[in-house]
Amino acid sequence: MDLSKCTYSLFSDGGSRGNPGNAGAGFVLLDASGNEISAGKKYLGRATNNIAEYTALILGLQKAQEMGIFSLNCFLDSELIVRQLSGQYRVKHPDLKPLFLEVQKRAYFFKSISFLHVPRAQNKRADQLANEAMDEAE
Repeated sequence: MDLSKCTYSLFSDGGSRGNPGNAGAGFVLLDASGNEISAGKKYLGRATNNIAEYTALILGLQKAQEMGIFSLNCFLDSELIVRQLSGQYRVKHPDLKPLFLEVQKRAYFFKSISFLHVPRAQNKRADQLANEAMDEAE
């Protein structure tokens, strides 16, 4: 299958136990049929929920780029991040600005990209991966 011709889905999630506290990020990439084609997780050390959310998205975008995907729908359960990326909210926190800029920079790689909010219940696999990453520290 030609990866450059299909629209893929990226589900990403980050979390922090303590906010800030032990943080983890997880993502899953799905093909147009909904099959998982890649997944990843990373323990982040001490970070906030929002930093973990942005980091999870960046990790997923990086993997999609490496795989040669050019059309991507990104699903996050963080309404704040989605609204910041859509321009509805300004990024005020200084720790989030470089992460926001990194997402914008990576977004230029894609011919088509969207950032969409989904309820937490629709983001279970990415949430599971983020929690597994946090568990690695304990």
